[in-house]
Order: sequence, then C-alpha cells, then structure tokens
Amino acid sequence: MNKDQEILLKAGKLLPLMEEFYSLQGEGYHTGKAAYFARIGGCDVGCHWCDVKESWNAASCPPVHADQIINHAAGYPAKAVVITGGEPLLYNLDYLAKGLHDKGLKTFLETSGSNPLTGQWDWICVSPKKGCPPLPEIFPIADELKVIIEEFNDFDWAEENAAFVSEDCILYLQPEWSIRKSMIPLIVKYIQSHPQWKISLQSHKYMGIP
Repeated sequence: MNKDQEILLKAGKLLPLMEEFYSLQGEGYHTGKAAYFARIGGCDVGCHWCDVKESWNAASCPPVHADQIINHAAGYPAKAVVITGGEPLLYNLDYLAKGLHDKGLKTFLETSGSNPLTGQWDWICVSPKKGCPPLPEIFPIADELKVIIEEFNDFDWAEENAAFVSEDCILYLQPEWSIRKSMIPLIVKYIQSHPQWKISLQSHKYMGIP
C-alpha cells in the first residue's frame, strides 16, 4: 500500500473489503430481513471458532473506495446495509456511515466493541469476546447484545456484559455453531430461568445462504 492509499485508509475513504453480498440477516433481532452485507477485513480478536477466519488478515483483502461500497449498497431494493467483519471498528467508519445515510440507507453495525466507535448507526449489535472485551463506552450505545455460548461459563460472561448495557438493549444468547446440538438445550433451559434473554440462531446456515 502506497502513502496515498494509507492516507485514504486513515480517513476511511479506503477500506479492505473481504466480500460483499445481498442476503437475509441470519442472526439476532433483525433475523429474516433482507440487507446488503459488506465484510471488512482485519480482526484483533481472533476467536478460535470464527467461521470467517479468512477475514482476519486485512492485507489479503483488496482496499476499495468506500464510495464503491456505498453505491453497491444503494443498488439493492432493501435499502439496508450491514457492516461486519472481521472487526470493522479497526477503521474510521465516519465517511462510510455518512455516505450510506446520504443515500437513504438504514445502517447496521456488527462489532465486538473492542475499538472506539466511529460513524453514526441506526443499529449497533455488540458481540463481546473474552479475549478482547468491549470498551466501556460501547455498552450504553448497544441496541443488541449477542453473546456466543460455547461452554457453561459463557453464561456468566453474558451476564457480566449485560450488566453494562442500557435497559432498552435486547439480549441474545447464540450457540456456537459447531456444538449447537449440545448447547441449544442448555440455552433454552437458561432462558427459561432468565427470561430477559432471547435465543439467536444462525438461521442463514440452516437455509444454506450467505
């Protein structure tokens, strides 16, 4: 990457785009809704169960101009865009978010919360990870808290994070996909005793769509 590209990257006008596609949201509150997805490369968390490990290395993702992402997103009928990763908050997203809003799009951010927030968003889903916990300032602005459950101790981790979000934040427990058959019964039982939580399933994987 040359010096000019580095300047544009710092300004958020260039972003390492791993992939983009039009699909249905498969997880959380907006499950089933159509949206354009832009997956930004680069991650400082590196969960061992991540199903998109190829997104971790930003150097392998070609830098594209944010205007390209904006224009592509605006071309779909849903007029909704999900910015995900990797970890998209590794980058300055002010320019991207403003451009998407200028096109009349609803914007949805999926983040671990491990980096400072940039950009204005219509919906923020925070999925906290033990190895790189959310910054304290992320919790109050989360619309949705989605905690991945891989082992029984993760229920405690979920409650630790839930203590910091606002009363309006929607709480989700989501089974780690590879052990979903054994974890779903535990999550169901937990939610029956702790009804402030809901279950989130990766419905796009059941449907065989991106």
